[in-house]
Amino acid sequence: MNRICKLFGIKYPVIQGGMVWCSGWRLASAVSDAGGLGLIGSGSMHPEILVEHIRKCREATDKPFGVNIPLMYPEIEKLIDIIVSEGVKIVFTSAGSPKTWTSFLKNKGITVTHIVSSSRFARKSEEAGVDAIVAEGFEAGGHNGREETTTLCLIPAVRRATTIPLIAAGGIGTGEAILAVEALGAEGVQIGTRFALTTESSAHLNFKQLCLNIEEGDTKLLLKKLSPTRMVKSDFKTAVETAENNGASAEELQNLLSKGRAKKGIFEGDLVEGQLEIGQIASMFHQQESVGEVMNDLITNYIKARHRLSGNDRFIDVEE
Repeated sequence: MNRICKLFGIKYPVIQGGMVWCSGWRLASAVSDAGGLGLIGSGSMHPEILVEHIRKCREATDKPFGVNIPLMYPEIEKLIDIIVSEGVKIVFTSAGSPKTWTSFLKNKGITVTHIVSSSRFARKSEEAGVDAIVAEGFEAGGHNGREETTTLCLIPAVRRATTIPLIAAGGIGTGEAILAVEALGAEGVQIGTRFALTTESSAHLNFKQLCLNIEEGDTKLLLKKLSPTRMVKSDFKTAVETAENNGASAEELQNLLSKGRAKKGIFEGDLVEGQLEIGQIASMFHQQESVGEVMNDLITNYIKARHRLSGNDRFIDVEE
């Protein structure tokens, strides 16, 4: 059992990303039941909705689960109060400084993991006292770091810079990819896109079907003046890209986004006016699966990849 499994009390070092409009109690509980760590994505929830999802998740599974909290959430104090009062034991934080809440949460007996996009922020997270780090590469869907560092470059850099447990994210959706980032120093993986497209995800069927039919190159990182965001090709993505190419200011881009675009696209299934966020890895999957099927595929192909690489057919032959 590695450090990630020990830290969270899980069978497999596979964490489901806490994605807005996708990661409700059904998805989180299903991932936890399958041996990973499910996360409720609080970034798209009003406080009273978060309470409901925590309680339903606890009823649905007796396995560990956690909550993802974007630290720039406007009602962050209310979310923190709910986390403590509802007895949540695992929190993943993102989009803000880990110094703000890590000590408070840990003093309440909560395990804290922070999501970063660079080795510099990984060091700051370790200094802030987090228990683990998620290093997320440029390939990921939704909001990304400004560095645009790919996962294969980011993981070894963060591993050299820190000593605490390291979770890799961004472009990971297969057992072979899990083995690859393990070779680079990761001790677990966080997977968003593939779980977002499962039957248990709260995303709208229109959104899932669109993403299950995209091809390589059908996503792009936009909104770099605001918060870099990876989106799938759509009418709204084209509108954003056109505005940026025409030199739109940050304020003009913000006005374009100020109509609940992500909810409209991902949760309500409006493929014209909605903001459709998904990772590059979506182009590898074209059939909707259950969480159980995804987890079985991940673990089975991880084991097969390990066996294949330990055999005689090696990439480089080294004489003993």
